Amino acid sequence: MQDASTPPPAVLDLVELRRSFRQAGREIHVLDGASATLRGGQAVALVGPSGAGKSTLLHIAGLLETPDNGRVIVNGQDCAGMDDAGRTRVRRSEMGFVYQFHQLLPEFSAIENVVLPQLIQGRSRAAADERAKDLLDGLGLGQRLDHRPAELSGGEQQRTAIARALANAPKLLLADEPTGNLDPKTSEHVFAELVAMIERTGVAALIATHNMDLARRMHRVLRMDAGKLVEITPSSVR
Repeated sequence: MQDASTPPPAVLDLVELRRSFRQAGREIHVLDGASATLRGGQAVALVGPSGAGKSTLLHIAGLLETPDNGRVIVNGQDCAGMDDAGRTRVRRSEMGFVYQFHQLLPEFSAIENVVLPQLIQGRSRAAADERAKDLLDGLGLGQRLDHRPAELSGGEQQRTAIARALANAPKLLLADEPTGNLDPKTSEHVFAELVAMIERTGVAALIATHNMDLARRMHRVLRMDAGKLVEITPSSVR
């Protein structure tokens, strides 16, 4: 049995990531030795000004883009030398994604949007329905299961997107401005439910945000600074 004082195992290790682009004849170092470790049950804010490299970092962490140098280790799997098929396998089995815009399938109901990724992974319809209901109910959508996205509010759509991202029980959740398209009151509500779900499921979450009020309420904060990741205390976020 793991000692209560022992931290949970690492879900994501980013090791000395480097990524550069050429623009107007000069090389821009977006990532210059960025390193970080994420563990289960943690909501980790990723902050920094526009253009600092947050989206590039998320794309690399999500195996959607490859770094020039460095390693991405997901749940103990070193993904540095993987081909496209290997990266796709890790994304499907280990990761969930939440974006600023919900990207739900408009012709399907809320529960169907959460069931579909499970069916793709080979889960039975009965098991997929049960998990989808549990997730949506946990996010306060138990009475909205059969509503299509156009019949849901913005907050309800985004909560459905969160349930979809967690449908296959990923170890890692990557979110890019998940409340950025919501009004302040709805944003607060969705954020609180997202963090509660992170703690309840034990997923490790890296959440890029410009909302400093929300960043202060996460377990940890990583700031992009000259191509590196600097950990700061949530209370010091400005």
